[in-house]
Amino acid sequence: MELDFSYYNPTTIHFGKQSLTKLEGELSNYGDTVLLVYGRNAIKSSGLYDEVIAIIKSAGKRVVELSGVMPNPTYDKMMEGVKLVREHNVSLILAVGGGSVIDCAKGISVSAYCEDQDPFQKYWVEFKDLDNDVVPVASILTMVGTGSEMNGGSVITHEGLKNKAGRVFPPHVYPKFSILNPEYTYTVPQYQMVSGVFDTMSHLMEQYFTDQGANTTDYVIESLLKSSIHNARVALQNPNDYEARSNIMWNATLALNTITGLSKTQDWQVHMIEHQLGAYTDCAHGMGLAAISLPYYRLIYSYGLDKFVRFAAQVWGIDPQGKSKEEQALAGLDALEAFMKECGIVTSLQELGATQDMLPKIAESTIIIGNGYKKLESNEVLDILQACY
Repeated sequence: MELDFSYYNPTTIHFGKQSLTKLEGELSNYGDTVLLVYGRNAIKSSGLYDEVIAIIKSAGKRVVELSGVMPNPTYDKMMEGVKLVREHNVSLILAVGGGSVIDCAKGISVSAYCEDQDPFQKYWVEFKDLDNDVVPVASILTMVGTGSEMNGGSVITHEGLKNKAGRVFPPHVYPKFSILNPEYTYTVPQYQMVSGVFDTMSHLMEQYFTDQGANTTDYVIESLLKSSIHNARVALQNPNDYEARSNIMWNATLALNTITGLSKTQDWQVHMIEHQLGAYTDCAHGMGLAAISLPYYRLIYSYGLDKFVRFAAQVWGIDPQGKSKEEQALAGLDALEAFMKECGIVTSLQELGATQDMLPKIAESTIIIGNGYKKLESNEVLDILQACY
């Protein structure tokens, strides 16, 4: 563990089949008005909406609603929530849904009392320090992948600017509590389930493919990757397998609650490219990451060869016998590609709605971080996009 770190995560997790019974007790810690943030019709058709409303009212709270949060939450939708917080003196924002709903809730939280500047410009473009009051956030998770239920991340798309931007806020913005019942994910379509699995895997790989050592964090990441692979296969055969769905859910939470980044430099270049792909196509986040990951890693693997060799051996069980290091590394990436195809995970930008004329614009607007094994040139971003088109 070569890099110093400080670790703190304030989110309380209530996990399991009876986890919703913890909601009323948690609500007693907050004021009179709850802003319920959710997507379109899924939580109503499943009956979860009615259950949550009944618990909120039983706790003596007033409910204000923001519905219709989209898979890639927009600036305009976030600002609708800001208006509701101010008008109704909201004391808790309760997000019921997947990572996009939780991301939107955090965006509302930090923006509601940002008085001196447009919040998107201040926090997602200029990355200024968070210096205003925030509204507490909590979540009930229904779709897994982003890990937003236990971190400070918030990704918001400004449609007018064609800018999908992520910001990691400090711990006091993390959800105060999150309720995780794997049964709520049973009705998620297979496309969204495997998209979430790859989102989890991408988070892990972004943190894994940096540095050349093999510290404790690397061993944790390898185990979570293997668990994600195994349990995805089980869930594809039986979507209602509780053990598999519970493992997939907890894998996603652990993959981005900051514990798998400890003493790691962290890359995040795949995410930067995908954010701009998403700004132009509104594609499912995990699928966008999947399409970009293979050409990106095949471009950079030789700069971090030993770690890619380790990935091949530890995660995919690649036999090194008779293979050079380069052949081992590439065999690991081939195994990743085979798994993606096995699960029906997208590997082509065309399938995600991208057109050739979008690619230069996506490349030009992508932020290049330079924390990975190789700092990309702008033309290499375009090459990556072309390779997965």
